[in-house]
Amino acid sequence: MKKPGPMTRSQVVQVRKLFRKTRFGIFALFAVVVLSISLLSISTVSRELRDEYVSNSRSIAKNIADSSVDILLNRNLATLQSLIDQFVEIQSIRYIYITSDTGEFLAHTFVPGIPEEILASDPNATEPVDRSLPGLGDFIEVGSPILSGVAGTVHVGMDLELLALTIQRAVGQQIYLLCIIMVVGVLASIWLVNLASRPLGELLDYVAGLAREHASSDRPPDDNGILVRDDEIGDMARLMQFVADGADDVRESQGRRGG
Repeated sequence: MKKPGPMTRSQVVQVRKLFRKTRFGIFALFAVVVLSISLLSISTVSRELRDEYVSNSRSIAKNIADSSVDILLNRNLATLQSLIDQFVEIQSIRYIYITSDTGEFLAHTFVPGIPEEILASDPNATEPVDRSLPGLGDFIEVGSPILSGVAGTVHVGMDLELLALTIQRAVGQQIYLLCIIMVVGVLASIWLVNLASRPLGELLDYVAGLAREHASSDRPPDDNGILVRDDEIGDMARLMQFVADGADDVRESQGRRGG
């Protein structure tokens, strides 16, 4: 009994057509999974890092508020300015300003002057707010009251560009890994599909030989061991052989009656 030979070009083409939708479906499934996980990662990381940014900003604003109580009571504005200048050296902090309970700007780090959007905002607001300042960029600003707002409010602006870069680095590594998994998964699935299609090629070869036999009344086709397989391909081959033998018996019976 001969071992299965290589598939012919026509067989390969027909089998590829059979599994074309399967390959496309596998690729589409991996793409949807990678896209979904990427979007979820971007959303989750963005939300968590933003919350961390806001929490850090609140802590810094509260520290400044606690440190400036005595300074404000003594009306030592030069020391107050020196205090916020030290905090603004932190990488993520882009500006700080302190307002009194009446809305007067006591100290700030804006150069050369306070932007119009800041001047028009509520000086006593402490909730996080997104600001886009011309020439400076995009920021998230939080505030912390000094002596429960009686002595004023500290406002801290954090740079959203640095937040975006942090998110990009964090998510980029995950997406890079997911893309590698997708490529490896697609290649592995194609290999498995090709592996599964080989028995179909053998069945196609056997059926074609069986058809040639009955068309030319020539020798039986070489089954290449397909009839002894114990899977569905072997079952189909044996069924086809049974049908073909039955057709032969019918033709012989009709021939004898005709003779």
